[in-house]
Amino acid sequence: MAAALAAVRPSSLLFRQSTTTRRRVFSPLASLSSSPPPPNTRTLVLYSKPGCCLCDGLKEKLQAAFSLSNPPTLHDIDLQVRDITTNPDWEKAYQYEIPVLAKLHSDGTQEILPRLSPRLGVELVQKKIAAAFTE
Repeated sequence: MAAALAAVRPSSLLFRQSTTTRRRVFSPLASLSSSPPPPNTRTLVLYSKPGCCLCDGLKEKLQAAFSLSNPPTLHDIDLQVRDITTNPDWEKAYQYEIPVLAKLHSDGTQEILPRLSPRLGVELVQKKIAAAFTE
């Protein structure tokens, strides 16, 4: 049992460290606002909830994809991370589907993007997000 606890502790520490890093990257970009984006702003929404391992994995991949400098860059896309437990409408719509990515349009409507496989590498995530915004 002690060996099992020892094996859990390093991953817990790594998660705490990555959470700190994630906050630093997402803080300027993340918003819980549901208001439409300003004109000429490209916005990606991630519907998530605490304790969702698939959501956490996608957040980490998005963090890495947003930090890549090779083309196509995602630096001009704002990311909103929305906790579905804070809004009953979001929870009803996405409780069985999270993580859900959506592209916000300038008129305030949103387009749900195809689910990204958890097996995709960071570069492919970057390319798929960039492609969604070039359509």
